[in-house]
Amino acid sequence: MKTIAALIQNVPLLQELSEEDLLGLTPLFVERKVKKGTILFLEGEVGDELYLIKSGVIKIYRLDDAKEIILALFQEGDFFGEMALISVGLTRSATAEALEACTLYALKRSSFAQFMEKSPKLCLKLLETTMERLRKANEQIYDLTFLGVRSRIMKTIIRLSEQHGIPTDDGLLINVKLTHQQLANMVGTVRESVTKVLQELIDENSIQIDKKLITLKNIEAIKRDIR
Repeated sequence: MKTIAALIQNVPLLQELSEEDLLGLTPLFVERKVKKGTILFLEGEVGDELYLIKSGVIKIYRLDDAKEIILALFQEGDFFGEMALISVGLTRSATAEALEACTLYALKRSSFAQFMEKSPKLCLKLLETTMERLRKANEQIYDLTFLGVRSRIMKTIIRLSEQHGIPTDDGLLINVKLTHQQLANMVGTVRESVTKVLQELIDENSIQIDKKLITLKNIEAIKRDIR
């Protein structure tokens, strides 16, 4: 597991800071250990903290008519909640929940404000990061609207492999354990549809699944089949 200093150095948002500023920022992060199922913040709440993940997995989701829609999964080295740093009083656009026991580092906006005032580049980087995540959210909305269930599932596992993929002898391993229901919540369908499509991909030798871990064996074939 990485130290807070190593985590900060790998966060694109904070790479514009000087070494001196990074050293000054490190003590401002507060370590938090949370249990599986802990809600870190709720959609609609006023946010004032950025989080870095030292260990564990965090689920970001929204509720639509009581139905859960998973927007993202974050794990070691990732950060989330950055929109809270932009302006005082902004509300959370989604809910964050620990999928397993996690160790996090939290940074309050009030502590970070002094660094934003000194670094215009940092402000631009924050805006750039936020816009990139908005672009990805818009892409998910497009997929949910125009793609069929099979294509949505395949595109989602491709995206997860890009975010969490680890090369192995068998292919690209998605290093996050996922249930069929969680995948269903990502693509806006029912669990039975996910089970059916995953089995089809296994039969086609495009993926393999072991203990809830998906390995993509033929990424190009999966990409060609998305339509």
